Amino acid sequence: MKLSNLTGVLIIILLIYPIYHLFFINRDKNDSGMVVNPIDVSKVLSDNDTSGVYKKARDKINFRFPADHRPHNDYQTEWWYFTGNVNSRSNELFGYHLTFFRRGLDKTTGNTEDSEWRAKNIYFAHLALTDIYNKKYYSSEKWSREMKELAGATSGPLKLWIDDWSLKLDSGKFVIHASTMDFSIELRLEALKNIVLQGDEGLSKKSDEPGNASYYYSITRLKTSGIIKQGTKSYRVQGSSWFDHEWSTSALSGNQQGWDWFSVQLDDNTDIMIYKLRLKNGQADPVSSGTIIGKDGKVLRLKYPEFRIEQLSGWKSKETGISYPSGWEIDIPVSGLSMTVEPRLPDQEFNHSFTYWEGAVSVVTTAGIKGTGYVELTGYK
Repeated sequence: MKLSNLTGVLIIILLIYPIYHLFFINRDKNDSGMVVNPIDVSKVLSDNDTSGVYKKARDKINFRFPADHRPHNDYQTEWWYFTGNVNSRSNELFGYHLTFFRRGLDKTTGNTEDSEWRAKNIYFAHLALTDIYNKKYYSSEKWSREMKELAGATSGPLKLWIDDWSLKLDSGKFVIHASTMDFSIELRLEALKNIVLQGDEGLSKKSDEPGNASYYYSITRLKTSGIIKQGTKSYRVQGSSWFDHEWSTSALSGNQQGWDWFSVQLDDNTDIMIYKLRLKNGQADPVSSGTIIGKDGKVLRLKYPEFRIEQLSGWKSKETGISYPSGWEIDIPVSGLSMTVEPRLPDQEFNHSFTYWEGAVSVVTTAGIKGTGYVELTGYK
């Protein structure tokens, strides 16, 4: 092995070990096997850029599509997020969740000589399937350093992969694939609404500290079709999905605990995104916000406290001992909307390298309009 290649291997080990230690070794269990020190995904979104060379989301930018579907390597953290509610021809109902993450490594580490062993990014992905009819939840994850044969993303038309899990843009449609020994998804998604720039024209503020923000856009309704496999069974499904893409270097401040994030798709073609950033004292951070995308595509921006989220009940995980909200009433007086949101299954806790609750939900408004959606809960301990 060339000395430069050996140096590259050592650099990769030194760079990955702290992340490995945080996500895997530091997950203690008690005598009953319960995880007593779960890692929260929101912890990673603090300012961990020790090199100081990554950009921060400070100012508005001019978004360009489809170019901005691709990675933004000048920022440390990025994710492509898909959730959806679909049903089979025989009316089996499923929720799914697939997120690809890119995490930049210290760009100043290593010498200037190119090496095939030197990785600039780590890619990982979270996959979950909720079998609503059989009341079962499945989840998995993948990790890899950036390398052509292992993981990466193209600089041309969007294509992102980790081993055999992939996301690509094909003729204007997203194609996602991920498989495990127990289940798999192969879905094609076509946008039915225009891209929505979240926050202030795409600059989504997460706290009052300068740079604690992300660039964030959504496609809130995508026609979805494809195949879901579960064990020996295969289902041809169709339904609706939601897509988020965010990139930043730091997002949360030291006095923030986590967030409650809601995406809702009503049957009248109205879409709603709301997130409440929770402070460590239990109060909502004033920068919490949301968006309503009307049936005609018009966008209404929501600032806290123009909406109210009230917890109706709770659920405690047997695996981690964490207690989560489980059922909500959401009121948005400015739009005349009031709705009840209920988990399709109480246990939809994603418990792998990170621990959080991410689940399919059913929705009904006080006007009797039904809908579906997804909820993400982080920072509960």
